[in-house]
Amino acid sequence: MKKTLLSLIVFGVFSLFGFSQSKPVKSIDGLKAAYNGESTASAKYAKFAEAAKKEGLNNIAKMFLATSNAESIHAANHKKVLTKLGVTVGDPVIDMFLVKTTAENLADAIKGEAYEMTIMYPGFIASAVAEKAEGAKKSFTWAMDTEKKHNDFYQKALAALKGGTEKTFPGEWYVCPVCGNTYDVKTVASSCDFCMTTKDKFTVFK
Repeated sequence: MKKTLLSLIVFGVFSLFGFSQSKPVKSIDGLKAAYNGESTASAKYAKFAEAAKKEGLNNIAKMFLATSNAESIHAANHKKVLTKLGVTVGDPVIDMFLVKTTAENLADAIKGEAYEMTIMYPGFIASAVAEKAEGAKKSFTWAMDTEKKHNDFYQKALAALKGGTEKTFPGEWYVCPVCGNTYDVKTVASSCDFCMTTKDKFTVFK
């Protein structure tokens, strides 16, 4: 009886001060999936960059190097949130992927980013909001907003490739080291639109 009473008192104290023993289960599952997914995307785009360079498509290769870097930042951010939530995170699981022609690789990248920005991340963000997992929400949102830009870059790169204007496609790219936000030389801002990191800290690919 005394143990039961003590347990009730302890539970009441934790509840009074807003502490909870439960973890945001859905958000943790989403973070794990996104950590593996972003790590796979980073590895894939690095290989796509190599393929583009072999085809003499240097500007598209630089773009893929930049987006590969951005995806690795997203993966690292997801891992940081998991660690703060007390989850032990090991090496990522890299899914199998194929490297084909640059035109086919761009089409594959467009499809992947479309899924992430319209289905995967909106679902993860909804779970994070419901579970009040602010760290997960921020990490998911930064990634989703960046994927929207990547999707646009890939579509423009594919159009340039098909139209024979690849040499006029941007050949200088910038990545925010904090959130992964990505810019080409024509649109780069003085500070990141997502996290306000200043341009002088951006990683440059040229």
